[in-house]
Amino acid sequence: MDQPGQQGDTQQIRGVMNAFVDAWNHHDAKAFAAVFAEDADFTNWRGQGASGRSKIEEFHAPLFATIFKNSHQRSTDIKIRFVRADVAAVDVHWDLTGATDAQGNARPLRQGVLNFVMAKNDGKWQIVVMHNLDLTALPPPAK
Repeated sequence: MDQPGQQGDTQQIRGVMNAFVDAWNHHDAKAFAAVFAEDADFTNWRGQGASGRSKIEEFHAPLFATIFKNSHQRSTDIKIRFVRADVAAVDVHWDLTGATDAQGNARPLRQGVLNFVMAKNDGKWQIVVMHNLDLTALPPPAK
């Protein structure tokens, strides 16, 4: 929930999330990495990761050229919690279509949650830490 004066920050964070998804959907590793802080940490759903913007770009470039080259990611829900005025925890529910396995076989719809720690440095929000959780293999929660 926004506190008074945070509406502009919420809009900026949502803008970063839009840029993140747009870069993914254009399979552009440089633009994808650009929304991360220079010293950011990234961890995928398999526990693999990269530290630093350039390493995050290097990690994603071959994936965007192969198994994710026709993928399309969509954000389905975004929750923002301000920890401090310049630090936010952001959860983004996502789904992904168009991915393939290493042999080029189509993978089914995937769904998950991205968890970000974002910081505002010099007036600009950036991703500092990202963890990805793939919920596809899990049974739906009991109601």
